Amino acid sequence: MIVRSLFILLLLPITAAGCGPTDDARKATGASTEKAPAATSEPPPYPGHDQSAPREAGPRVVFMGTSLTAGLGLRSTDEAFTARLQAIADSAAVPARIVNAGVSGETSAGGLRRIAWVVADTIDVLVLELGANDGMRGQDTEALAHNLEAIIDSTRAHWPAAEIVLAGMQAPPNLGARYTSAFRAVFPTVARKRRTVLVPFLLEGVAGVRTLNQEDGIHPTSEGHERIARTMWLVLEPVLRRAGARSRQ
Repeated sequence: MIVRSLFILLLLPITAAGCGPTDDARKATGASTEKAPAATSEPPPYPGHDQSAPREAGPRVVFMGTSLTAGLGLRSTDEAFTARLQAIADSAAVPARIVNAGVSGETSAGGLRRIAWVVADTIDVLVLELGANDGMRGQDTEALAHNLEAIIDSTRAHWPAAEIVLAGMQAPPNLGARYTSAFRAVFPTVARKRRTVLVPFLLEGVAGVRTLNQEDGIHPTSEGHERIARTMWLVLEPVLRRAGARSRQ
């Protein structure tokens, strides 16, 4: 029952997220074959966009993701795991400026189209939480890998010293064992090829746990986001310390 619930959780947040605010470009469901907008395009507003923040405040850490990153369904964005991570970093005296660039319903193709806007501002660390919507829609895993790699490459082209953290996800089992296995393998494969840091499964310890999800059984509760933040912090802390050390050089 727990395994079934886990994949129901993976299925539903992404479907529901597609109902959230999003522009026409982000509604695309296929693999991206379009060129990304020019880097000179006006950056779109998103929560945490902080172009005026002083660099002395710490490395700028951009979380680019789906409704999971956006904190859909929470009473306040202060309850999202990104805000929890900011509080943890502050408490640990690890300088960081965490930016929540999550968009409900985002796919890897949508992320690729959006990356030119995101890299228009400084990126010291990019946390990439994309792919779950692709898996929900049964999209080609090779296209998913290509989009993730292109986002990483674009980020490094603009910010060569940027650290990349890739958050792994899983696909629902109704798509078949072959697909779910191929989907799960995308994240460690991309992380290895592009030499990024990997969070094996963002929802570890949260997916399928009734008490850590909202009444709809779809989105993590405030407590669920707290658990996600703790999972992410184990990986993110050393990344932040490295990025902070570089910025002081």
